[in-house]
Amino acid sequence: MSLAVAVIGEGLLFEFVCEQLSERYRLIRQNDLTAGVPETAELALLLHDAWRPSVHYMAEEVFRQAGVPWLRGFISYGEGVIGPLVRPGTPGCSQCAEKRRLMAGVDRKENWELLQRLAAYGGITSDDWASRTGLLQMAHLLKAEVQRVLGNGQASLEGRMLLLNLKTLDSSVHFFLPDPLCPVCGSLPDDSPSAARITLQPSPKISADSYRCRSMDELKKVLDKDYLDYRTGFLNGKGRDLISPFADTSVNLPLFSGDEASAGRTNCYADSEATAILEGLERYCGYAARGKRTVVHDSYRNLEDKALNPIQVGVHEKVQYDRPDFPFQPFDPDRSIDWVWGYSFLQERPILVPELLAYYSTPCGLGFVYETSNGCALGGSLEEAIFYGILEVAERDSFLMTWYAQLPLPRLDPYSAGDLELKLMIERLRAVAGYEMYVFNATMEHGIPSVWAMAKNTKQRGVNLICAAGAHPDPVRAVKSAVHEVAGMLLTLDEKFENNREDFERMIHDPFLVRHMEDHSMLYSLPETEDRLHFLLDDSRPIRSFDEEFKPQARHGDLTNDLRDFLQRFRRLNMDVIVVDQTTPETLRNGLYCVKVLIPGMLPMTFGHHLIRLAGLDRVLKVPVELGYARHPLTYEQLNPHPHPFP
Repeated sequence: MSLAVAVIGEGLLFEFVCEQLSERYRLIRQNDLTAGVPETAELALLLHDAWRPSVHYMAEEVFRQAGVPWLRGFISYGEGVIGPLVRPGTPGCSQCAEKRRLMAGVDRKENWELLQRLAAYGGITSDDWASRTGLLQMAHLLKAEVQRVLGNGQASLEGRMLLLNLKTLDSSVHFFLPDPLCPVCGSLPDDSPSAARITLQPSPKISADSYRCRSMDELKKVLDKDYLDYRTGFLNGKGRDLISPFADTSVNLPLFSGDEASAGRTNCYADSEATAILEGLERYCGYAARGKRTVVHDSYRNLEDKALNPIQVGVHEKVQYDRPDFPFQPFDPDRSIDWVWGYSFLQERPILVPELLAYYSTPCGLGFVYETSNGCALGGSLEEAIFYGILEVAERDSFLMTWYAQLPLPRLDPYSAGDLELKLMIERLRAVAGYEMYVFNATMEHGIPSVWAMAKNTKQRGVNLICAAGAHPDPVRAVKSAVHEVAGMLLTLDEKFENNREDFERMIHDPFLVRHMEDHSMLYSLPETEDRLHFLLDDSRPIRSFDEEFKPQARHGDLTNDLRDFLQRFRRLNMDVIVVDQTTPETLRNGLYCVKVLIPGMLPMTFGHHLIRLAGLDRVLKVPVELGYARHPLTYEQLNPHPHPFP
């Protein structure tokens, strides 16, 4: 007896497919889903000549109850869409596919609104671009997939969609990731203190001189394949910067709030692309909670015994909150807010953290501070992610500490490091871009090697100087990271700087015109602002060697031991390290973990001069004395009043 296939729908595509399949299979024809699906069907097809979102949503429920795998085919604005093959109970349904397809599109907001309207009013009956030739081609493609599914079970469209241009008949198959927030097949666990508890596990390094537990060569095998696709991808575009002195690559993370670019900067385009994808995953994880459901909504007053006091991580000053146009409200301990569970390494227990500090997409009107991705990091193990999250917090803190306290950091001779790659990088920056590199030791009281890097223009035109920072147990790697950051901006900003110079000149006299991330760099592209960096550019101080400035670091074969060293340093200073696990199912499929690290007392990076966060952070007043830069603790009135130059 031939296998039974339920064919549901109407229109030419429906008729063509029935004609193609009738000789080989026993067809159960239905015009709609009101009668359900016969349990005898081995496979169901849902076919229409137009886009019917509400029918597809209904199909998920009907086919799940019947336990029948199904495949859809429809037309959407001149494009035939086939798939995915949905197996009930398996993540990766039609709704996941629809969201990925729409999110990857340039008109995602408009198409998402259209989807909602079509779902509410039942869709349309036909698509003007649906030709007989195109629909016949779709029927042949559907027949081939049915034969694969019912023949040997090797479906080509499980977790994939086939897209057919009905004008040219060009077709392509696109992989998509299940959506963990999908209302049909998503199944996120509730956030809980037990899940937040962290017990450090071994994380062997890939080599003796590495600080990674997964090799880039290993990750390259999955990064592009699983995450980058211009039609249905989690990341939907990439580009190479052919202007930068080094091999810079960017990829695009599509969000409803807009496109967000992430960059990879190395000396090899393939490595830069992989790095950019990893940064894109990190941004995605840090943007909103997608790995667990937030379930705690209460006031700090009621949760005080098990929650982080937000004042400890820095808030805005009263004068900032009092401005009529300020987008945030003062922290109110009696106001109920959302909390997520993190883990305190100092207290060795789970701790509640305001969700808006753990993820940075919380709308302004609901928050009490401006939060960024500061402290977010991705790693090949949870331990690696925490390690690099700490490094990012240390990097940003050392930069801001230097700026606000105007610390006269020791200038380093980069050639004294004896590293050939670093030497060639600096020489290339000078020869190709016309910039000299200045490097300073910005290590703070915790002892994690940190640097401030500055590129100074030797030409008549272009940005005058650009600053960046780096932190790493190996100070040479910290410098290389900072050099890459600097090089990625120099030549690309030149034209914008020259075309908009008058706008940036106005920022000299009105710091509150510095509103966006790029404004900070552009303000210090002006020669007129160079004197604000006099505390670093004083040529009278001797240049120091790496050996003079940096003590040898303990070397371990396991990255977890390096992490324990970090944690012990902060414990000695009575400083907590709080970790929120941001890992999502999309990253976990390839063993990648993401975290947010908060270290109360350290300075959080902010952008926009009106959004600086210093209230509650008196460490900036004391550390200059501890490091020997000042004789007495500073006052807030003595801190640098100008916008910082972090890019």
